[in-house]
Amino acid sequence: MLRMTRLTDYGIVLLTHFARHPEKSTRNAPELAAVARLPQPTVSKILKILAREGLLVPHRGAKGGFSLARPAEDITVADVITALEGPIALTECSTHGIDRCGIESLCPVTSNWRRINQAVLEALRGITLAEMASPNPAFLPLFAARGHGTETARAGS
Repeated sequence: MLRMTRLTDYGIVLLTHFARHPEKSTRNAPELAAVARLPQPTVSKILKILAREGLLVPHRGAKGGFSLARPAEDITVADVITALEGPIALTECSTHGIDRCGIESLCPVTSNWRRINQAVLEALRGITLAEMASPNPAFLPLFAARGHGTETARAGS
């Protein structure tokens, strides 16, 4: 199974708080930890990584904290995953090439894995932080149909 780490999942959650409230440009770790209901040391660690990778800008001082380095519309899910996980690759040969795999030149599926990896990467590049910050109306009926909606949605089923 392909899976992101919990830190990456939390990182996306934290960044959506910035995107949802652009009027409050600077956020600090204790505030974000409280809103996201995550441990403050974990939040601090994620914020530092995101700042080091250029997705957040740190601000020092009494009113310090972090702000988005660019508009939420210009940050993709691929940017966040790459910042927290490293290069996006489904297989070793998807990004590293022959140096990692001695049989790549003989492998009958290498080109297809690269094609699949590219499709996944393009999909992740096609979803912005701004989009992640707002629910997708197309999926709300599906979510409600699975028993997670309001009482009104359940009554209609």
